Amino acid sequence: MATCILIRHGRSSANTEGILAGWMPEVHLDEKGEEQAAGLAERLGHLPLSALASSPLERCRETLAPLAARLGLTPTLHEGLAECRYGAWTGRPLQELAKEPLWRIVQDDPCAARFPDSPEYPGESLPQMSARALDAVRELDADITAEHGEQALWALCSHGDVIKAILADLLGSGLAHFQRLQVDPASISVVRLGSERPMIMRFGDTGSLNAPPSEPLAQGDGVVGGGAG
Repeated sequence: MATCILIRHGRSSANTEGILAGWMPEVHLDEKGEEQAAGLAERLGHLPLSALASSPLERCRETLAPLAARLGLTPTLHEGLAECRYGAWTGRPLQELAKEPLWRIVQDDPCAARFPDSPEYPGESLPQMSARALDAVRELDADITAEHGEQALWALCSHGDVIKAILADLLGSGLAHFQRLQVDPASISVVRLGSERPMIMRFGDTGSLNAPPSEPLAQGDGVVGGGAG
């Protein structure tokens, strides 16, 4: 199968504000995120990428825009790569959400976690999010392999929890331990899905090490949505 580069979108205004953006419209990259997007074009623009794919949400499309322009490629938008549907949690501060009983389920038993619906935003479970993301990346990978061959290289841009779910599945742990993974803004992971033994060749690479967050929500907790890096 082809080789896929998983890119988490650059830092957004919601990341810096500590808000769980979910499917909120008009969440854009902040100034740092725009710098990260330009940096990704420099890091990856020399590679022979055959195709690009993206979550349809603005922050992912904006992250890929400099790379797409440099390569002359138009990203395929796929809703399967979009952010988890956080439902009634959408738009709320993470510090507030960390006090909800559901937070502990998300941390300790992700396979049982489902986000409640709201009038404006439907919710979904983490297993539902994981399943549709994996279906999307496998579908895209198969199509690109069929068109460009098994040595093809392509990239997608998605969201923290989505990428964590994909990587956790490829590692064989599934959602049960996906909160052990950290995927920072503008980080890249390189994978080959394969039909027998998936391979992870690079994980969460940003080219530099980040300092620990100054105000962790709780010792060992993974930030829902992926955090600001």
